Amino acid sequence: MSGFFSIRQAEHKPGRGGARLPRALVLLLHEYPNPSIQLSSKFGSKTKPKRSSSAVRPLFLCQPYCNNSIVKGNFKTIVQPPKYVDANEWLAINVFDFYNYINMFYGSISDFCTARDCQSMTAGSGCEYLWVDQQKKSIKVPAPQYIDFVMSWIQSSINDENVFPTKEGRDFPPNFQHTVRAMFKQLIRVFAHVYHHHYDKMLCLCQEGHLNSLFAHFISFGREFELLDKKDIQPLQELVDVMESNGILC
Repeated sequence: MSGFFSIRQAEHKPGRGGARLPRALVLLLHEYPNPSIQLSSKFGSKTKPKRSSSAVRPLFLCQPYCNNSIVKGNFKTIVQPPKYVDANEWLAINVFDFYNYINMFYGSISDFCTARDCQSMTAGSGCEYLWVDQQKKSIKVPAPQYIDFVMSWIQSSINDENVFPTKEGRDFPPNFQHTVRAMFKQLIRVFAHVYHHHYDKMLCLCQEGHLNSLFAHFISFGREFELLDKKDIQPLQELVDVMESNGILC
């Protein structure tokens, strides 16, 4: 039985969960190009792209931004399940929270993530994500549409009693952990897109410390419960390395 979903009552509109920015600020931020991103003309390569000596280092890897955090210490203790709490219950509570927080962060910069500016779901040069539709066909879609698909799917799953049970006497399905892994795989792609393509806007909004802390928590939880593969983390591996070196991750 799951007692978790009394918290499910608070709903967020998929992909637009954060507070929208005032129009004047949106217009002002649009005036500033992002100097940290150099997109190659060809995406989707399976090999790790080589960084040229003249490549601009992404802002999220630069000092002091990469060390900004609202949490002191690491998340090793925080991600441990409380005593007597069911493992699936703990996964459900946390994936629900991560979904909502990531949705809110993306919502705060969604005015800048448009089909015109983000024509595909990318995470830096050489990394493109394709959406698998209902016919199991991989399709290229603009980043905002991809992220809306992700958030809508997760919200739909959370609301599905067969996936996230709320009623007394109902257990989590046998494939629940597999479902949570699939959610983490998609959510880290949202992180990767925001870091690589919209981090300058996060800086303008003074949100980098909160975003870094959420990402560190997300990675720590994913590692603890083996929810992420190395290839899932690869687009943000350098940031993970920095966080490990400064003690946020261990």
